[in-house]
Amino acid sequence: MEQERRKNKRTDLESRLVIKRLDGDSGKEVTIKITDVSKNGVGFECPEALQIGEVYEAYLTIWTKEVIHAFLQIVRIELKAGGYGYGAIFIGMPEMDSARIEVYQTFNE
Repeated sequence: MEQERRKNKRTDLESRLVIKRLDGDSGKEVTIKITDVSKNGVGFECPEALQIGEVYEAYLTIWTKEVIHAFLQIVRIELKAGGYGYGAIFIGMPEMDSARIEVYQTFNE
């Protein structure tokens, strides 16, 4: 059994976000599939190869249909059929946005 390393409870969220690199490389937007989210980070699947340690800009649509603008730093990469699985932490997320994720988790228990 793999040891849980997350500091906070995670929530599965059926949502998508658009992500792009910040270095001005191509500005290409990529739609990805969220697999789980906590107030500290997000897990997602993407067909594109992203770089570990890089920071990407993201627009996360949450269960209320609100969009949270966030910055994600890739901390884990896993090869999957048809693409990659990623783990990322939120960088500089406002407390109000992380609190919305935490409130959803509390009501979903």
